[in-house]
Amino acid sequence: MAEPTPRPHEPRLRPAPLLFEPAAAAADPEHFFDLESIDDPRALLARATELTLAFRAATDRAVEFQAIAAAQLADPRRFDRLTAADIAERAEWTEDYATRMVEFGRDLLRSGEGAAAGYVDPV
Repeated sequence: MAEPTPRPHEPRLRPAPLLFEPAAAAADPEHFFDLESIDDPRALLARATELTLAFRAATDRAVEFQAIAAAQLADPRRFDRLTAADIAERAEWTEDYATRMVEFGRDLLRSGEGAAAGYVDPV
C-alpha cells in the first residue's frame, strides 16, 4: 500500500500501482478502478484506501513538479522569464499562489529534495 509523502530526509515510497482502466470501462461513469465489483467490505476498504494514498502521493509529486516549472519560468536569468501574473494565468492560479509556488519550487531546487532530486537546472 502507498504511504503519504515522507518528511525531509526520509526515503520516498512509490505509490501503489493505478491499474490500467480499459477504454470501455473508463467510459462507464459508474466504473472506477473496478471498485464497484468488490463485494467484500474489507477488501473494498483496503483497495479504496490504497488508491486514495496513491492519488495523494501522485498529487504531491505533481505539485512539486508544478512548483519547479513555475520557479524555472520565473527565473530572472531567463530572457523569456514570466511574471507571477503570467504563470498564474497559464496555470489557472491566483497571482499570490503563483508567487508562493515559485518560492516553493526554488526551495525544492535549492535543497534537491522532492521532485527536484536528481534534477539539473539547464540554465
